[in-house]
Amino acid sequence: MITQQRLKRLKVQGYCNRPDSEISEFSFGNRFAYIICSSILLIGLITTNTTILLTLMIIAFLGIILPNHPFDYIYNYILADKMSKPKLPPRSKQLKFACTIATIGLGLTVYLFNTGLLTAGYILGSILLLVATLVSTTDICIPSIIYNFIFRVKI
Repeated sequence: MITQQRLKRLKVQGYCNRPDSEISEFSFGNRFAYIICSSILLIGLITTNTTILLTLMIIAFLGIILPNHPFDYIYNYILADKMSKPKLPPRSKQLKFACTIATIGLGLTVYLFNTGLLTAGYILGSILLLVATLVSTTDICIPSIIYNFIFRVKI
């Protein structure tokens, strides 16, 4: 079982109607997509590779329109079974909101890099990386907090 603080952070991400035991079981799986995305983003920023960043933007966009994030499918159909963990449920509105922000931010970062505004691109990309790393390591999801504030979601 994970800590109460971590449970609360996952509930902020939209898992508030699920039992604590279930949330605890898929807590690593929930981080999996963020860990992969953070890693890809870091590589894209270090290399200033807009192809990598555009690919990541498409992945984030698919996270909006598909029931699950694209990397959740890798977790659900390969890793969850090998780790004897439950599959991840469909992504919440909060996490789809996070993917929307990521899609827009990545698109802007690519635009800034392509127009020669490298410093602005690195700043925006670094902010995206910080947000993704924060949720990857602590389960604190700033876009989920913003979503819950805007739509007055009670946890």
